[in-house]
Amino acid sequence: MIPAMPASATSSRQASVLALRFGRLAAMGTVAALILIAGVWASWGSAQYVMLTKGRERGTIAVTRCGDDTCSGPYTPVSAGSKARGRVVIDNTVAVRKGRTYTVVVEPGGGEVVRSGPAGILYSWVPFGGALLLASVVVAGGLGRTRLGWVLAGSGVALLTAAFAVV
Repeated sequence: MIPAMPASATSSRQASVLALRFGRLAAMGTVAALILIAGVWASWGSAQYVMLTKGRERGTIAVTRCGDDTCSGPYTPVSAGSKARGRVVIDNTVAVRKGRTYTVVVEPGGGEVVRSGPAGILYSWVPFGGALLLASVVVAGGLGRTRLGWVLAGSGVALLTAAFAVV
């Protein structure tokens, strides 16, 4: 403390530094949480059908046609109560190729299917893997939690690598 400076100025300065530090931690924590929530939200759209298959129609699709965004083919049921369909649609991604047969789950409404099994589960959680990578940068840089940032990044890389290997 400078001898000419009153003691109240020092305590006021410490309070403002603490307030700024708290504000930064609150803001970056909120951003990291929102990134992770958005990743789960994006993944859950298809993951719910793949992971919670009880009572859903399960079967196979033989991909016969592929367009820019979707592929289609006949659906053959595997589960009890499921009915055969002449044409169902699946998203045209790196995980789907013309001429191959995939195990699928029918989304409610009947016309669209998603891949099932380990490949479908891992592929549906790819957006969450990306969110883990993005949140790791925010956690390590914005929050100053380097180890937690590395854990998040490692988890994201592991999820993306497993999805790539299985698909």
